[in-house]
Amino acid sequence: MELPAPFEQAFLDDCPYDPEVLFVDRLLEVDCEKSLVRCSWPTDDTMLLTRSQRAHETRHPRHVAGALMVHVTGMLGFVHAYHVLGLRHSEGWVGYGTHLHHAVFRKLVTPGERIDCECRALRTRLGKARHFLRYAFMLRHQGELCYESEQSAIWLKTDAGGGSVTL
Repeated sequence: MELPAPFEQAFLDDCPYDPEVLFVDRLLEVDCEKSLVRCSWPTDDTMLLTRSQRAHETRHPRHVAGALMVHVTGMLGFVHAYHVLGLRHSEGWVGYGTHLHHAVFRKLVTPGERIDCECRALRTRLGKARHFLRYAFMLRHQGELCYESEQSAIWLKTDAGGGSVTL
């Protein structure tokens, strides 16, 4: 696949969330050796939470909601699992965030600008049916860091039985 490019339909079909809440719209980079993916996130005023802000130009300017940035990290984890680790939701793999070790919001981003999103696995412990990963996330707006975090997730190979999951 030549990059940058929109996500392939196979990826979108395998995603455990509807594409409307994936938020990132294109793959910019996949580097398996560095265990890294980069994606582009187009922002706008109609995004969930952002559209509900009671903005005021000086007291509370319109901005991309921080909760969406945290949500996007989960979506980036799925992009990483799919493109770097080869995990498929359709084959029973499902991921859950377990720890937000460190998170910093560096600047407010006005809706309407793209955010460059990077996800890199810092540590991986891969098992037969359970993978533990610690990720570093860096989101940049106009070349400047707007959000960074370290978070952990677990990827589980589920069976058809369903039921509750203990993390």
